[in-house]
Amino acid sequence: MKQILLITDGCSNVGVSPVVAAAQAYAAQITVNVVGVIDHGDLGEFGSSEIEEIARAGGGLSRLSHTRQLSQTVQMMTRKTVVQTIQHAVSRELKQVLGHSSIEELPPEKRGEVVRVIDDLTETSNLRVALLIDASASMKPKLQAVEEAIRDLALSLQSRQGKSEMAVFHFPGSAYGEDCKQDLDWTSNINGVHSIFPRLQMRGTTPTGPALLHVIDFYQKADYGNRKNDGTDGMMSDYVV
Repeated sequence: MKQILLITDGCSNVGVSPVVAAAQAYAAQITVNVVGVIDHGDLGEFGSSEIEEIARAGGGLSRLSHTRQLSQTVQMMTRKTVVQTIQHAVSRELKQVLGHSSIEELPPEKRGEVVRVIDDLTETSNLRVALLIDASASMKPKLQAVEEAIRDLALSLQSRQGKSEMAVFHFPGSAYGEDCKQDLDWTSNINGVHSIFPRLQMRGTTPTGPALLHVIDFYQKADYGNRKNDGTDGMMSDYVV
């Protein structure tokens, strides 16, 4: 299962609607989760509504977070989406094998065994986190909080037993007219995460929709390369968040 974690303050103003883009992601089996960053007041009705609509269209979760709680929110959402991914996979297996569609339908002793398996898989399964960072002008006062949140997330991922990797994108891109720029390909090197922030140039526009399409294209090209190299899909061997 592939997922995008979008960090933004909402209010996109360039290109295709981010809600439409998130729906395209979901149609391509990529879930979109959104963290709305609040600083010195709220996001406003339009910004918070857009954040909720993006996540809903992308089949994901949305949370509003003050800059002080951003690190905890990002880590919580990452873990929650991993747990949900594993729960959905386990539920499908249970339905096929036992005819049960949910863990709650199991007898208590069996339910406890399944929960322990889910907890173990949450810690040991391979994990990828694709971060999409809003670097528009309105996000400039919040950039330090975003940097700290991503640093803490990287450290959290590094402490897991399973293999964890992160890819990072920001929008708008560095060049004029560039909707989105990839800062890091899949990496488990947290030092690489630190290096991207000094290079970020905060710009005026917020092309959230085109940026989401850029990351969708990145995933699809990566999937094509993986299938070409090994010919396997292997959902249970590689959870992507």
